[in-house]
Amino acid sequence: MTFDHEQLTVQRGRRSGLPVAIAVHSTARGMAVGGCRLKHYAGWRDGVADALRLAEAMTYKTAVAGLDHGGGKTVVALPTAAPLDDAARRDVLLDVGDAVESLGGRYGTGPDVGTGPGDMVTIGERTRWAFCRPADQGGSGDSSGPTAEGVLAALAALCAHRFGTAAPDAGDAGRHAGMAGLRITLIGLGNVGTHLVKSLAGAGATLTVTDVDPGRRTLADAVGAAWVAPEEAATTPADVIVPAALGGLLTPDLVPRLRCAAIAGPANNQLADERVAAMLHERGVVWVPDPVVSAGGVIYGTGVELRGLTPEAALAEVRTIGSTVTHILKASTSLEAGISPHTAAKELAEARLRGA
Repeated sequence: MTFDHEQLTVQRGRRSGLPVAIAVHSTARGMAVGGCRLKHYAGWRDGVADALRLAEAMTYKTAVAGLDHGGGKTVVALPTAAPLDDAARRDVLLDVGDAVESLGGRYGTGPDVGTGPGDMVTIGERTRWAFCRPADQGGSGDSSGPTAEGVLAALAALCAHRFGTAAPDAGDAGRHAGMAGLRITLIGLGNVGTHLVKSLAGAGATLTVTDVDPGRRTLADAVGAAWVAPEEAATTPADVIVPAALGGLLTPDLVPRLRCAAIAGPANNQLADERVAAMLHERGVVWVPDPVVSAGGVIYGTGVELRGLTPEAALAEVRTIGSTVTHILKASTSLEAGISPHTAAKELAEARLRGA
């Protein structure tokens, strides 16, 4: 990885003794934003590498979304996969707050893998730059719902482009446009995936789902979705695959084995490496880049907490992700361009960053 970030800090938490890494990729368009990830890694350097990758993706995400923010990320590499007890967790979160505050407002954090709105309250004891606290404590609340709304808007636009289904509109109903009868495989039934599976089932999609937690099969049964093993999901015949778990799903080895027409979902860092985007494009599989699809949470959170929008107005902005997807897909299929959606989205982000 080329180091083109503005700043990387790694400090040992004075309470927890754990390494707290904060990567700030860009503040060209404004304060960097990105979640706080608490996750087990084989080594702390792996956590730092993840922070760098995720921060760069956040710059891409915020620029494509048209937000006046750059990208950053906090990662705390946990030494084991065992859950932290309450006291140890509080120590880690306070250490994160100190690290965020030390950057003086260049970067603000929010929930990510391993953290939630309640954790932002604890981090907020040490810094003002903690977002997505519970709504009853002055924050914008859980971002999984707005993230799912953005995914639904993206899927509606994708299906209109790829399958000629009903074009989405800007209203609430637009997020369900064109889903009826389509075969959709949803990989991951976490917070965002749970919102998605319920909405897609209600829209009449034919669903196949999976999760690493077999207990989530109860949810699949409740909405009438077929269940497959996690290792089989990506190669199950489908019109659209929706990755909603952890990243790295799309590998060079997987591309020839795909039996789908399109891929779009909220999982971060879906590409195992950059070559895969071109491979998908050459094979005729339309992949909408995950930073575009997953931007609903950050659009909503920054809208409510930093720009003073009402929840309704912020959700209306989230649903403009559909228009962004339409723009990117049209750009990628124009005779003049002939480029992958990944390249089209990067060019849009880079143009906005240059404009800053």
